[in-house]
Amino acid sequence: GFHLSGTVTEPATATEPEVTYKVAISFDRCKITSVTCGCGNKDIFYCAHVVALSLYRIRKPDQVKLRLPISETLFQMNRDQLQKFVQYLITAHHTEVLPTAQKLADEILSSNSEINQVHGAPDPTAGASIDDENCWHLDEEQVREQVKLFLSQGGYYGSGKQLNSMFAKVREMLRMRDSNGARMLTLITEQFMADPRLSLWRQQGTGITEKCRQLWDELGALWVCVVLNPHCKLEEKSCWLRQLRKWGEMDVCPLEDGNYGNELPNITNALTQSSGHSQDSLARPRRTVFTRAIEGCDLHWQDSHLQRIISSDFYMSPSYQREGESLLFNSQGQPLWLEHVPTACARVDALRSHGYPREALRLTVAIINTLRLQQQRQLEIYKHQKKELLQRGATTITNLEGWVGHPLNPIGCLFLTLTEACRLEEENCLEISDTGDSKPPVYQHVPVATGSQDSGESYLSLALEVALMGMGQQRVMPEGLYAQDKVCRNEEQIIARLQDLELDPVLVQTLRKQCILLLEGGPFSGLGEVIHRESVPMHTFAKYLFSALLPHDADLAYKLALRAMRLPVLETTAPSGDVTHPHHLVSVVPSRYPRWFTLGHLESQQCELASTMLTAAKGDMLRLRTVLEAIQKNIHSSSLIFKLAQDAFKIATPADSNSDTTLLNVALELGLQVMRMTLSTLNWRRREMVRWLVTCATEVGVRALVSILQSWYSLFTPTEATSIVAATVMSHNTILRLSLDYPQREELASCARTLALQCAMKDPQNCALSALTLCEKDHIAFETAYQIVIDAASTGMTYTQLFTIARYMEHRGYPLRAFKLASLAMTHLNLAYNQDTHPAINDVLWACALSHSLGKNELAAIIPLVVKSVHCATVLSDILRRCTMTAPGLAGIPGRRNSGKLMSTDKAPLRQLLDATISAYINTTHSRLTHISPRHYGEFIEFLSKARETFLLAQDGHIQFAQFIDNLKQIYKGKKKLMLLVRERFG
Repeated sequence: GFHLSGTVTEPATATEPEVTYKVAISFDRCKITSVTCGCGNKDIFYCAHVVALSLYRIRKPDQVKLRLPISETLFQMNRDQLQKFVQYLITAHHTEVLPTAQKLADEILSSNSEINQVHGAPDPTAGASIDDENCWHLDEEQVREQVKLFLSQGGYYGSGKQLNSMFAKVREMLRMRDSNGARMLTLITEQFMADPRLSLWRQQGTGITEKCRQLWDELGALWVCVVLNPHCKLEEKSCWLRQLRKWGEMDVCPLEDGNYGNELPNITNALTQSSGHSQDSLARPRRTVFTRAIEGCDLHWQDSHLQRIISSDFYMSPSYQREGESLLFNSQGQPLWLEHVPTACARVDALRSHGYPREALRLTVAIINTLRLQQQRQLEIYKHQKKELLQRGATTITNLEGWVGHPLNPIGCLFLTLTEACRLEEENCLEISDTGDSKPPVYQHVPVATGSQDSGESYLSLALEVALMGMGQQRVMPEGLYAQDKVCRNEEQIIARLQDLELDPVLVQTLRKQCILLLEGGPFSGLGEVIHRESVPMHTFAKYLFSALLPHDADLAYKLALRAMRLPVLETTAPSGDVTHPHHLVSVVPSRYPRWFTLGHLESQQCELASTMLTAAKGDMLRLRTVLEAIQKNIHSSSLIFKLAQDAFKIATPADSNSDTTLLNVALELGLQVMRMTLSTLNWRRREMVRWLVTCATEVGVRALVSILQSWYSLFTPTEATSIVAATVMSHNTILRLSLDYPQREELASCARTLALQCAMKDPQNCALSALTLCEKDHIAFETAYQIVIDAASTGMTYTQLFTIARYMEHRGYPLRAFKLASLAMTHLNLAYNQDTHPAINDVLWACALSHSLGKNELAAIIPLVVKSVHCATVLSDILRRCTMTAPGLAGIPGRRNSGKLMSTDKAPLRQLLDATISAYINTTHSRLTHISPRHYGEFIEFLSKARETFLLAQDGHIQFAQFIDNLKQIYKGKKKLMLLVRERFG
């Protein structure tokens, strides 16, 4: 029959009782066309009960009772039996069936109803007629709901994974040639186009998120696969074309290169249309994610040559070909397929996806034979032009479209087609993305089926060859962040797959052959001698090649990796021969390349390649030299060179064995380069870099330290040289670390002193104190440093710096020098009446205490300076109080007689200080009264009490103070409340 029904029992569990479900399945020509189940489960996939019933029917066909179609059974019944049958049926299901039965009865009894116009009646158990469409049951509503749900989660909670598995499901359907594949993809696409975020992103002009972009890409690629189905009907194709065009014309439809086309045009003219082939952005037709599928609708499979290629392994040129006869075969008579490479690969993908693996393999081999021929021809052309190109130092790019990062992923497609033919385990054959950490596939060599004599080639070696050809293809950096990101991603995917291959002798031979071709290659190779200024760099690829070749052919490995180190877009000027682009002669700052969005990533890959070579070259002087030169010539970022220097240092100084001197010297040389590069530019890591360099030089030895001390001015600022470099070199730790003898220690110290004096001359403000400290042990140097400070004091130094050095001098036991510097500092200072919390107050108090302790003369010398610089009453009264408490000169300088008598405030020098303090109080009082608010009255009265204490130190102090108060009462009589308080306190 065509209808299967049964009950499925789900056994009881610890928590759930046993449940029985009723299941009904309609099928037609070995396909399930509809299902219903009592569990009500909604999913794209059939529930477990439907699967169980289907398997039961397949495995135990004799247990399932086979019946005639119900129409046959009814035909055998008479009038009474039919009546009985219908009534029992209605009774058994009266709640569901009664309304329908009533309605049908009415229609049958009405002579002109529609039901009476049709001859016969439907029978769900009898199956469809032979020309009816039949396809697997697909719950369309459910597909829509799920896609909508996953999209609404925006790529979080694994919804991206879920959508990818739906795409994988579409591919599986296509492979089983189930016509629902295209239908399911249509439903998915409709939901994608209805995603509300699209219009939002478009309005805001922001790009689609990365996760989402990748899903859209897969969607576009799947449509290309669908329309390239070799056996689809024309009407199907035209129906798809209509749909694709409709979607493509909607303004929210994402564009192929990942932007909404509103990326800033090239404002800087630095790199406009350098590649010649890219027309102006505005003139370019709008290409959406569906454009390639729309173009794919024009392709057909009728070409007789193509048909012969895919239908036989033994299709060969009929007889020996004369040169120039036809391009259908190569010189060995093997067929070629000369279509545009990505298009040809899309055909391969379509054959693979629609379940034609043998055909896909045959077409792949023809494509590879074509690529080889093109590679040979381009090599020959290049040999003729080589001299001229090398002189010009520039090249054009022959490939207008890069294959790596291409929307159709041509290289990945050929590689997968070939490796799938070589996989060992059968059960795990399906290519399922995101499988997590599944074990790498195991491959074996499968000989290429061909009509010619045994070529000894295997599909596996072809896979490696085509991956190397594609990765090594010279191509211009595409425009737009997304397209550039995709190049990096695609490269990493292909390399990850290449790393799964065990390199046996056959594959090593393929690898070497292709590497030599790439090195000799002209414009077709990104590893050729001359490349275009905007070529996509080969660092990531070269790092793989280097590691893969190293055990088998070290010379070739280094040659390749060194060649790949360049990054021409960052070279300062275009080669002299390149007159077509005068605007390339710009000094280079990476930001000049607004188009190179991935520059940071590319530079770090360049650094990775260099690091890999440094590690491998450890202990080999010559190789290390060449790698070092390549780094110095090609890497333009100081922080990356610093990273390499640190890497080299780490590798050169293993914890468990002796250091590698050659590599250590490389680390030091790179470190010195970083110092020179960052000396005049601001770099937030500069301090760390300087400290690291000293550590590295210490590890190299005393000669390296002497050398950096002697050439400090080309490496460090004066401050760095004194406070970090010389200080570290002279530290106890360094001396111990190097276990130096006396002459060596003296030599280092002498270099450090010379450096200190040079720095103090150059930048006394910041280096004087460090210079004095470094010169402490050498009398002459110390005197010189002191003289430099004195000379600079009047012009270039601030009071803070002078006070600091003065305190240092006192601490070292030079009180008179400290006094001299403190006096100089005072001349730079100016303290206003209201600056009673100024940070210099402590210094002023210290300077006065120092002078007082030295004696009457010194105190007499500093007081006029204090009076001139300090206008703050409280500070002045503090100094006055301290000076009157003890006799001056108690510091006890030998050979000086100290009187031991207290000084009088009536005589010089204190009289001058007292007058200044009193006038400061008077000035401050007036200043405070001009804008005083009632809440400060109390505070003001306290201030006047303090002032009175100072006034009373003068002989006629009480008279002066009384006059002062009267004066206030007169001038500020408007402030009645305040004057009342003044009267209360002071009469």
